Amino acid sequence: MAPKFGTSGLRGLVSELTPALVSEYVRAFLAACPIGTGLYVARDLRPSSPDIAAAVIAAARGAGIQVTDCGEAPTPALALASMHAGAAAVMITGSHIPADRNGLKFYLPDGEISKADEAAIRAALESAPAVIGPDQGALRSAEVGPAWVARYVAAFGATALRGLKIGVWSHSAVSRDLLVQTLHELGAEVIELGRSDSFIPVDTEAVPDWAKAKIASWVTAHRLDALVSTDGDGDRPLVANALGRVIPGDILGQITATVIGAEQVVTPISSNSGVEAEGRFGRVMRTRIGSPFVIEGMKALGGRVVGYEANGGFLLGFPATLAKGILAPLATRDSLLPIIAPLSCLRKTGSLADLVAREPARFTATDRLEGVEPVTSRALIERFRADQARLAAFLSSLDETPLHIDQTDGLRINCASGRVVHFRPSGNAPELRLYVEAETAFAADDLLAKGLSGLARAITTRLGWAP
Repeated sequence: MAPKFGTSGLRGLVSELTPALVSEYVRAFLAACPIGTGLYVARDLRPSSPDIAAAVIAAARGAGIQVTDCGEAPTPALALASMHAGAAAVMITGSHIPADRNGLKFYLPDGEISKADEAAIRAALESAPAVIGPDQGALRSAEVGPAWVARYVAAFGATALRGLKIGVWSHSAVSRDLLVQTLHELGAEVIELGRSDSFIPVDTEAVPDWAKAKIASWVTAHRLDALVSTDGDGDRPLVANALGRVIPGDILGQITATVIGAEQVVTPISSNSGVEAEGRFGRVMRTRIGSPFVIEGMKALGGRVVGYEANGGFLLGFPATLAKGILAPLATRDSLLPIIAPLSCLRKTGSLADLVAREPARFTATDRLEGVEPVTSRALIERFRADQARLAAFLSSLDETPLHIDQTDGLRINCASGRVVHFRPSGNAPELRLYVEAETAFAADDLLAKGLSGLARAITTRLGWAP
């Protein structure tokens, strides 16, 4: 799969992310977008990230830009520091995808690039100078993690998590040490688990069975109140309760929005419909999947607005008043707030399971078929879109009947049973994603398993279609 560029950045195989290609995109970004006071650069823990970061830094310095090398740091910590400094930023990360892939994520001085910025960068690829000069731009280094930690400790207070025993699955997340530090400084007893020197791709939106089993065993063995983690670059949370069950990211979003007093919520079409129940928020806006679309919606609504995705990444759009202080806005996907906010409620609720049980009885589940190229995913979805009888037959194999189809992003079917089946090609990896919603957690898991099996069979046999 050739490197692909979009609003989420540049993603591709490491073997294809050559210094020349990386330099071309960096030069186009510098030519097309405002840079402010300079460029901040950070990276995740993939083996390929140091070399790619070096190529980014060299290209920027060759263009005469002052560069701040932030080393290994989470994406939200980099964004927080660069926006505070009025600088642009590039994060070297492939997020949750395997180590043989990597990417670049671009930030303006005021946050993530938009679709318009994406178009400008594409245009600049054709006109940006092909030759750069010697390293004329100044180079300095900065540690951005401490400010990210201090932001939450100051707002929630040093006793917010006192009395809780929390496990941290460190794996190969660049955020792992900062996550442990944050929980310690909030008063929790912390046990670090599963630290890895090899990169492990962790998708918080589709946690594999082996990881769920490991999480459950750790929770039981250490008698934890919760276990937490993030994806590779630290912008998506993972939270499991005292029974070892992973809490879906959109449920974390609903709870967090309530805790911080949000009045308006922006979330993609794939998120749990419980956010609309009971009129708990003044307005809920649905978008296409992806943080750029969520950010656009937040800007349109304004006021006490937040955004979140089904992967749990949370965006704060207003100054939130918390126990010990004001939490300033951070309109980029973050993992710490949707981890800390639910945990901070446990003194009153008793457990995460009790807290989740207070949410509307709608349950989501998601996973993906890996190794499915986008052209294949799109062909299957187009076939279902064009042939309603074939779609109905597919849903019948899941014991479901289509009632309403939403084509905002992929194909989302509201069924007569009240359940939801939603399939969509991944935007940055060779994966076909399936999202489902049902009235119980068991029903959601069962529907997900049947749906994935049916999609795999459809792709294998092609059922009369061809990409």
